Amino acid sequence: MKPNILLIILDTLRRDRLSTYGHNRETSPAFDDFSTRATLFERAVAPAQWTVPAHSSIFTGLYPSLHGVTQSNSRLSGMHPTLAEILHGSGYHTVGFCNNPLVGVLDNGLQRGFDSFYNYAGATVNRPSTRPPGPARRYLSQRWRRFAHPVQNRFAQSDWLFRTSLNPLFVPLWTRFVNYTGHTENSISDLIDYWQAYQGEQPLFAFLNLMGAHLPYRPPQDYLQQVAPETQKNRHAYRFMSRFNAEAARWASPTDPPLADWEQQTLHDFYDAEIRYQDAHLNRLLAYLKQSGALENTLVIIAADHGESHGDHNYIGHTFVVYQELVHVPLLIHYPDHFPAGKRVQTNISTRRIFHTVLDIAGIHQPPLDQADPNADIQGLSLARSTNGAADTEGGVAFSEAFPPATFLSVLEHRQPELIERLSLRQVRRGVYDGANKLVMVGERSEGLFDVAQDPAETQDITSHHPDVVQRLQGKLTDFIRTNGEQQANTFDADDSVLDNLRALGYIE
Repeated sequence: MKPNILLIILDTLRRDRLSTYGHNRETSPAFDDFSTRATLFERAVAPAQWTVPAHSSIFTGLYPSLHGVTQSNSRLSGMHPTLAEILHGSGYHTVGFCNNPLVGVLDNGLQRGFDSFYNYAGATVNRPSTRPPGPARRYLSQRWRRFAHPVQNRFAQSDWLFRTSLNPLFVPLWTRFVNYTGHTENSISDLIDYWQAYQGEQPLFAFLNLMGAHLPYRPPQDYLQQVAPETQKNRHAYRFMSRFNAEAARWASPTDPPLADWEQQTLHDFYDAEIRYQDAHLNRLLAYLKQSGALENTLVIIAADHGESHGDHNYIGHTFVVYQELVHVPLLIHYPDHFPAGKRVQTNISTRRIFHTVLDIAGIHQPPLDQADPNADIQGLSLARSTNGAADTEGGVAFSEAFPPATFLSVLEHRQPELIERLSLRQVRRGVYDGANKLVMVGERSEGLFDVAQDPAETQDITSHHPDVVQRLQGKLTDFIRTNGEQQANTFDADDSVLDNLRALGYIE
């Protein structure tokens, strides 16, 4: 019998702010407890530094330079079947519960393959309903969706509209009243109810995206009291946080001048409180799965799509760089037959391999991919092969790519244009991991070599001490770029017969 599958993405969640990964605060008791019954990956690397390309990689198993979804107005090619499409075509019932508008609202192809997709963000929230709406309510809802959907997508297409939305006068409107970070409590409650009521004969694939760790930070008072009681009583910190929450243009920018230490600490404190609040709701879901017996035949994967900068390396948010605070992410997998309880895997792995792992456990080893494509090696790239001490298929090498988001470049062009050239923000940044070494490149120039085992905050560039390592890792990056470029060219050269074959197999519509 095929297992049910639950994929939980904790959006914008830094690995180093979780207790089980060594944080000195108890921010994540539910995650920590669940990790003791799962396999925890110590060196999971996000393939991208922000939501749209990172989710696209998880959903397709491809790096951003190959799937091409690197901007807010990008759309995933039909040549790349998504995880939901492949599972749907293989007999799964697929459902999504999404709190991120970039995944649930934008017309980027990430909703393809879902039988039902419930969106808790933006102006067109839709939730599962046990009672069908009446004719009048259904008519008004449809009319509103037809109006609101193109308007919301227009903000991803227009630099002017995007910049205007970041004005401090407007930010409180869309962050408070247009469900920018969705509704964690409702989405988890709905998922539990859906799972409990599901009576279909097909196995279930459920995707849940939670946005509780994303700006703006407005944690409930009691959770701030739990993790940072000194800040909870600090009016100065509250005033700073209130201003910062309204200055959305600062959420994804270099810090010039740098944040003061107390400002950075305030961001950490409020962020930790948001994590603790989200974790409390996650606990309800994990407790239900355990008490109901659903865990006995459910693959559960919990990961972050990317992290967040709070002034680290003089950046805020998650836009231009591939430092650890953005791409070193939490990942755990619960499925005792293949992922031993309590095991902590030390190998560098890419979270794009969640795609291969799900298909492997679901018994789908021949998706409609070109078998010459290394991405087609479902069993070899499954993370189940990285837990038993055997040599990892990719040899412990992982990559991350930061394509500059055009919308935020446009914002900087109007706010601080001098930073763009000085910091090379128009150029693609890439990181390559091999063992404890990580090389960061901006364009064709090395930006730093780091020993991330000894220096996880990447404060010491050791380039001058290890020129041989730099040369070796530059070679790996060159091969990576060339290989992905060749595969992308082959993708776009494919004729209509390939698409027809995918449709006939039921993977795309």
